[in-house]
This record gives sequence, structure tokens and C-alpha cells, in this order.
Amino acid sequence: MPLRAAIILSIALFSAVTHAASPPLELSDDLIHDKIRGALIGEIFGDLNGLPHEMKYIDSPGKVENYVPTLSDGAWTDDDTDVEWVHHFYMDKLQTAYVPYDQITAAWKKHINRRIWSANEYARRLMDLGIEPPYTGRIAINPFSIFNISGEFCAESFGLCAPAMPQTASKIGLHYTHITIDGEPAQQTQFFDTMISLAFVEPDINKLIDAGTAALDPQSELRQVLADTRRWCAQYPDWHDARKAIHDKYTLHQNELPDKNGYQLNTAAIVAALLYGKGDFTETIRMTFNFGWDADCTSATAGTIIGCIKGGRYFDDQIAHHGWILPDVYKNTCRDQMPMNETVTGYVDRVYRIAKRTLLASGAQEQQVDGKTAYLIPAESPANIEPLPHPLDRNAELTQELLPGIEKDLTGSGTDKARAAYLAICLGQATRLSQDRPADWSAAVAELKLHAGLVNKLYSAPKTVAADFQNRFHAAGVDRSSGELLKSSSQPK
Repeated sequence: MPLRAAIILSIALFSAVTHAASPPLELSDDLIHDKIRGALIGEIFGDLNGLPHEMKYIDSPGKVENYVPTLSDGAWTDDDTDVEWVHHFYMDKLQTAYVPYDQITAAWKKHINRRIWSANEYARRLMDLGIEPPYTGRIAINPFSIFNISGEFCAESFGLCAPAMPQTASKIGLHYTHITIDGEPAQQTQFFDTMISLAFVEPDINKLIDAGTAALDPQSELRQVLADTRRWCAQYPDWHDARKAIHDKYTLHQNELPDKNGYQLNTAAIVAALLYGKGDFTETIRMTFNFGWDADCTSATAGTIIGCIKGGRYFDDQIAHHGWILPDVYKNTCRDQMPMNETVTGYVDRVYRIAKRTLLASGAQEQQVDGKTAYLIPAESPANIEPLPHPLDRNAELTQELLPGIEKDLTGSGTDKARAAYLAICLGQATRLSQDRPADWSAAVAELKLHAGLVNKLYSAPKTVAADFQNRFHAAGVDRSSGELLKSSSQPK
């Protein structure tokens, strides 16, 4: 099947948004590489050009009138791309789409120690306590995981690892975003990785949003967020009016962090920017700046989607003829013991290798068409592959899985005791253990108090989502410590 026919087929498929079996799609090797390159360039421009606008426009929108994508010194590591960069490094090295969680933990301890925030920073603290993914991202254990958008901004490039295979893209994305988040933010992962995976074959923004919506749990709050956003964008020719409607309905947390870094407002901002941008890269990114909230994250995600649609050659033309600037540099400024000589090209090639392996492992057939390599890819319709957990905190499930270890670790080493106390408090077991094993419990709580960074960080979580969590620790005698917080930027992510 020629490429044009495959694209026509995909449009019909995604317009219907059904789960019916369809013929495989044929994508050329050259197109796959070009789309990955365009997506990563778009993500990098959105991320790094978006940094000056991050958290600047909360109650009111921005006033950016013009935007020319420019990074005169090249790209550098920022958490919108470099957390995924670490994961891709090991996916490529181990030749697997799913790096085992024990190896992910080791990689985070080795490489990810600076310039992380919110759910990511908290997960890293939990790893020092001996807690591994996916527990580091469970709502009962990580108080930031219920709202934080690392389900979006740490997910985009996983959509590129499964071209035109949205369910596979969602599975890969969730494997990594569950390091830090769960619940609605995990629905966010499926929404955006589905859109990005299908951007290889579908240029229509509305059809991509339809497909992303099909990847959401029917009960997901994001379905209403998307319906509202699309209605307002259609209703209001002036984007300011849509932005006000989004702000007024979904500012729900007394201007605490979830109203800046939460999944409702930022998902709406991305979708609105895509709709008002109408497929134009610079206009879409300018819109994400102006919609505000966590603007570098939203710009990176929107840039990935439009960049994948446009492809790398589009950016080559803009750089050659329209004054855009991006040297082939990806400077490592903060990821310990990762390569210091990375380039944008090197990053692209690594994701491309992962994508080829993913396609072949998923049943795609490599073939030669007119002397060039192409892949016959099994068709996947967009679908929700992980529903919302009930209840969101998974308390009963986690108690069954973790309680035997908690009971054992109360008599273990110092870190074992601290971990046991922490998890017991999270899961509502503190009162029982303090009564049944008072000496062991007191020793474990004393060890937990030594982990000052973690204790302080848990009390820094926004009270609108974490008050009950914090009250459990207070009742157990674990209060704020005089120890220092993890040293990082003042900007929350």
C-alpha cells in the first residue's frame, strides 16, 4: 500500500474512532525518521523558548505578539526533555521499550538529582527511602501525583516510540509516567501519547483530539475539560474569551500549585492553543505562551504534536530561509554522568532506533518499496488501555501488596525502618502498629524523622489535595524538620 493511501485510510479510521480491525499501514523509514526529528525539534523549541513564560500568566493571559523560534546557543537539558532523555538512553542501551523498574530506580539515583520539582522531586526522595516505581507515583504515597502534569510533559517522546500505534504508545508512556503520577494525570499520558503517535499519519488537529479523547477512561474528568475547551474555542473567535472561561471554571484550588501545574488547566491550554493555532507552528506556540500556567510544558507538548505533523524538513526550511535558529547542540547542564557531547541529531537517532525496535517487536514487517525501507504496521485504534483506579489512591491494593514488607522492615536497618513507618502512615496502619509493636514503631518513626528533605517536602504539598495526607503524618508525630529541602530552582514544575 503506498503511503498516500495509508494516510487516507488512517484519516477514515480516526474519524470514526472505532475499534474495528483495519488493514495495516505502510510508513517509510524516511518518513518515520523525519517525523521524529520534527517532533523533537518542535518539543525543544516549545520547551526552551517557553521558559521565560513559565508560571508568569496565571490569573491573566500573556501578551506575546510575535514569536520566532530561536535557540542561538542550541538546546540544553530541561526536565521537559531530559527526564525522557535518561529513559531513552536506557531503552536504547538495553534494547527494550520497558526498562525494568529496579534499573529505572538505579538510573534516577545516578543521573536525576537536580532540577526536578513537584511529583518528580518527591519520587526521587522516595527512591532514597528504598521505594521503587510504580509505588513512587501512587497517590497514597506521593501527594503530588494526583494533580501534577508530569503525566504530560514527561510523556511526549514515548508517543514517538510507537508510530501510528496509539495503544502501544500509551503503554510505553504509562510505564514511565507511573514513576511519578497516577489517576487523572495517567489519563493525560494516554491522551497525549495517542495524539502524538497518530500525528505520524493524521494532520487534522480535531481528528487527533477525537482520537486522544477515545484513549480516556469514560469516567475521566478530562473528557469534560476537553468538551468544554472545544466548545469555548468554537464559540469565541477571540481566544481571550476562551481563556477566561477555562480559567473561571477550572481554577479549583485557591491558586495553589494545582491551579498552575495541574492537569485540568494545562490540558485545556494545550488543546485551545492547538485549535486557535490551526496547524501553524509559531502561532500554536505563541498561543501556549499566552494561555499561560505551566507554559514551557504546554508549549513543549503542543510543539511535539505540530512538529510531528510538519516533520524535520519543515524546520530545515525555516532555519535556512526564515531566520529560525537551532544549532545541533543538546548541552547537558544537569543530568549527572549522562553524555556531555549529546546533539539534537543524536537524540533524534536514539528515539528513531527505539521506534524501529518497537515496531518490529509489535508485529510490524520491514520491507523494501521502490528500493527504500518501509514498515507494514499493524493498525491500532485509539483506546483506553488503563482505566482510572477505584479508589484513586488504590489503598486496599497497596495495603495487600506492601503490608508484609512493612511488618518485616520494622525490625530492619535504619532505612528499612524509615520506609516501613512512611508506608504504614500512608496506608493508615500507623495506629495499629503503634499499639501492637510500640517499641518497633517508635524506632521506625525516629528513623523516618532523619529523612528531613522528604518530611519537609511532604508538608510543602498543596493543602487542597494533601491535607489528609499531611494530617496522618502529624498524628503519627512526624512533623516538619529543620533539615533542608532538596536544593532546586524556585520555579515549581
